[in-house]
Amino acid sequence: MKTKKYADIIDVANHAGVSPATVSRCFNHPDMVRPDTRKQIQIAVEQTGYIRNRAAQAIHGRRSGTVGLIVPTLDNAIFSNLIQAFTEQLNANGFTMLVATHGYDLDREYKLLRSLLEHRVEGIGLIGLDHKEETYALIERRETPSVAMWNYRPDTRISCVGADNIEAGKLIAQHILDLGHKRIALAFPDTHENDRAASRLTGVLDVLKKADIQVPADWRLNTTYSIRNAREVSVDLLSSHDRPTAIIAGNDVIAQGVIYAAQSLGMNVPGDVSVAGIGDFSGSAHLLPSLTTIKLRSNKVGRSAALILDELINDRENKNIHRLDIKVELMMRESTSKL
Repeated sequence: MKTKKYADIIDVANHAGVSPATVSRCFNHPDMVRPDTRKQIQIAVEQTGYIRNRAAQAIHGRRSGTVGLIVPTLDNAIFSNLIQAFTEQLNANGFTMLVATHGYDLDREYKLLRSLLEHRVEGIGLIGLDHKEETYALIERRETPSVAMWNYRPDTRISCVGADNIEAGKLIAQHILDLGHKRIALAFPDTHENDRAASRLTGVLDVLKKADIQVPADWRLNTTYSIRNAREVSVDLLSSHDRPTAIIAGNDVIAQGVIYAAQSLGMNVPGDVSVAGIGDFSGSAHLLPSLTTIKLRSNKVGRSAALILDELINDRENKNIHRLDIKVELMMRESTSKL
């Protein structure tokens, strides 16, 4: 006689002293089961090592309890607070997260979306609003509950929660102008397939243009989201006799690299050069000097997006597109000063 390798729902029911139907009800409609019975079943699950086959349940039309999240990268702190808040809120609402990265490749993002949908995820979280037409079309055809994080626009095709990144760029540029700086350099990543960086850069350039300030081509540094790379591309500019008095970075990671470049050359920040970022990431307030930046409230973005996605998943008849603008805020710190 062949012995079972893994426990099944009948084993859990026998161990807990209840019927298999009660165990099933506890998993799928826990509010319909008495708390003491739920506790008995949970103990039985732990002691038998039972694992629910959510994939099989999804195939038979029942909820999978999973949500897919596709992000550009997990290689730095840019999205860490956002992902943490998003995940914690969804976990609290009973969902499990599947996370995938596309490396700023929107063709790969589309393929990952298809893969996650094949795994029967109930909803999708995306970063930004710059996606392939195929991605939007697939979400719309499948009527998949979806939310985009980090960017806000009033005309989006799917729900979104985030900051107006153009406004963030304008705010940090105006701060630098208000300090009296006119010799201003920029350190930004490639804006191709990165609408967050593109919008921030647009905001910065709009404000500088209105002030009749032109940024020379060799003062527009291109860097990855890397402290090391940002430091490397900043050294030559800061070593020159013809150098800026302020540098605006596309985010706090890049700004940190710029500060390290200046300090490696014996320069004082902000005495010799002011440096500002965008994002207000963990640790930005504790750098030496502390970093002037724009707070994007990533924790609030993540939590709010999770609540919207939960609502869309649990009310499939709700076809509303939610758009939540999380206001940005200038955080004036030690890395910038008056000229």
